[in-house]
Amino acid sequence: MVPALAALIEPLLILIEQVNVQLAVVEQELDRQSSTEPVVQLLQTAPGVGAVVSAAFVSVVDDAHRFDSAHQVQAYLGLVPSENTSVQRRLGAITREGNRYLRALLIEAAWSIFKHKNADDPMRAWALSLAARRGKRVAVVGLARRLVGVMWALWRDGTVYEPARVGLASARGHQEHAQSLELQAAALATAASKVRRARRSPTVTVAR
Repeated sequence: MVPALAALIEPLLILIEQVNVQLAVVEQELDRQSSTEPVVQLLQTAPGVGAVVSAAFVSVVDDAHRFDSAHQVQAYLGLVPSENTSVQRRLGAITREGNRYLRALLIEAAWSIFKHKNADDPMRAWALSLAARRGKRVAVVGLARRLVGVMWALWRDGTVYEPARVGLASARGHQEHAQSLELQAAALATAASKVRRARRSPTVTVAR
C-alpha cells in the first residue's frame, strides 16, 4: 500500500476497532437483558431473528394486542405497498412510514432468510417463488413484511416459530393452537444457540 494512503486510512482502522469493542459490550448487555424477557426469546425462534431484531421489535411495537391484524402492524412499520387511487387503484413502493431503524433491521433479517440454504423453511420457499416472478428485492421486502406478521402472531399467541404451521397458515395470520412444552423448549434452545453463534462472530472484520 502507498505510504501516504496507509497513513490516511490508519486512523479509520483504529476507529473501527474501537467501535467493534464498544459494540461487543453493548451486544453482551443486550443478550443479558434479553435473556430475562420471555417475549424477546419467543421472537428469536423465528428464522433470521436475533437479539437485536427481537428487542427492537418489542420496543417499537410495545404491545401485540394493540393491533387487530398482521396487516396493521405491517402498515405501522411502513412495509405495506402505497396506493395511487387518482385514476385507478395501483400499488406502488412500500410507504416507509414508522420506525426506519426497525424496518432496516427487518429487511436485513429477510435477506438472511433468503440467503440461508434451508429448503425446509416455508418462508424462504415463498420468497424464492416470488423472486422468480418479481425479482430478489421485491421478494425480500415481501419476506420482511411476512416476517412481521409471523413475529406479531408469535407474540400475540405466546407460541414459538413452527415451520409446518407457517406453511399452512393463511395470509391473515396464524390461528391459535396448542403447542407442547417439548416443542417450545426445543425452539427456545435453538434460539439461544443462534444468539451464542452470533456473539462469537465478529461485528466487522478489518483487513490490514
